[in-house]
Order: sequence, then C-alpha cells, then structure tokens
Amino acid sequence: MMRALWSAASGMKTQQQNMDVVAHNLANVNTFGMKKIRAEFHDLLYQTLRTAGAESGADSQYPTGLQIGLGDKLAATQRIFSQGNLQATDNPTDIAIEGEGFFQIELPDGTIAYTRDGSFKLDQDRRLVTTDGYPEADNITFDQNASSDSIVISSDGRVADQVDGQINQIGQIQIARFVNPAGLTAIGKNLFIVSESSGDALLGNPGEDGAGTLVQSVIEMSNVQVVEEMVNMIVAQRAYESDAKAITTSDSMLEIANGLKR
Repeated sequence: MMRALWSAASGMKTQQQNMDVVAHNLANVNTFGMKKIRAEFHDLLYQTLRTAGAESGADSQYPTGLQIGLGDKLAATQRIFSQGNLQATDNPTDIAIEGEGFFQIELPDGTIAYTRDGSFKLDQDRRLVTTDGYPEADNITFDQNASSDSIVISSDGRVADQVDGQINQIGQIQIARFVNPAGLTAIGKNLFIVSESSGDALLGNPGEDGAGTLVQSVIEMSNVQVVEEMVNMIVAQRAYESDAKAITTSDSMLEIANGLKR
C-alpha cells in the first residue's frame, strides 16, 4: 500500500505539470504563429516480483511475469508544428508562411533566431522588423519615399516597392527549414534558436526544395484548438482526482490495518 501512495502522488504531480502545459496553450490562443505543446508521459520503474519464464515446477514455466509499477513522470513536451489558420489583415507588412519554414530574425547580439510570426513593421529606417524591433535577417529596407501601399511581397519571397510610378526591387526573403523543427529551443517573443537536436538551418527561397510559400497581408494565427485544450483540461482534472482518491483509499486501508490490534 505504501507503493500505492507514492505511485498516486507521482500521478498527481504529473497532472499538475500537464495542467501547466494546457494553461500555456490556452494563454497563447491568440499569439501569432504560436505552436501548441503536447505533454508526453512515461511510466516509472517496476518492482519485479517474478520474471516471465521463471520455473513454476519441474517441467513448467510461468508464461508471464509479476511486476508492480511505481507511477509515472512527465517525459517530454512536444511542440506540434502544424499549420495555423491564416487570417487576412490588409496590412502589407504582414506575411504568413503557408507550409514549412521560418523567418530569420537578427538578434541584438548578431545571432539568428527563427519565428513563424510574420507580423512585421517598419522602423525609422524603413527596415522590416519584428514587434520588438529586431530586423528581418535578409536586410529588407524600403525607400523613404515609398508608401506602405506600394510594398509588394511575392509568394517566392521577392520584395519590391514603388516610387513615382517606378517599381524597385528591394531584396529577397529567404526562409529556413529544419530536419527536426520540434528540437528548436523556444526563447520567448515568438522566437526559436537552433539546438543539437534541431540541426542547422536549411536556407532557401520560398516554394523551393519543400519550403513553404509567402502570403502578403495575411497573418498565421495560433494552431491551438480551444475545444481540444478544454478536453485535455477535463482529462487532467479527472486523472488528478482519481490519483487523490487512490491516496485517500490507501490511507483508509492502512488505517484499517493499523487498527487490527485493538
């Protein structure tokens, strides 16, 4: 019964962590480019009371073993990089990636981060920057005399503006792909950095070598599904209640056993 107490306690702790993941997903339901996180669990060690195949007699063996589990733990948080809904905004500097890939963002220390959030703005130098002022790494800078309505970003990443009726080619937006995007490390502000698990970025023009294409005046929303997260919340709550009930039941059984001497 002491095993039951500790196993149920591990289950309660795991469901608390599961609720942390669900709450994070729900909190970011309106975050541009947000990718939901899934909690994954492992069972813990087993106490083996009898191994499978042990001799049960002179010429016989037990066909199955006898093991008692010791609970579970949170093993990983898997980020799901499925496509979020695309929402038209009529803002020419909003860009969505339809398919695989990430925008490259230059951080203040000169390193490159990656994002699916394409809600870009223009800074005082007419550079394409994020909400926090970090420039897009391809150094896209528009003419001071070009209006925002004249900005054109094609599906293959070519960027142009128009001044006095003349179209000017500004540059080319490249996007990055990864062998294992789930291995990227999130650093907040809708940004990711590479890790040993993700591998190095594979750069290319949109629409080439399996990379997604760009859509101007459109933003990618979060791929979090509120109904799905609410169901996960209910499941976590009921599992937590069941683990708590297992603890109270084990405690009642121990109380009965302790009272047998009376």
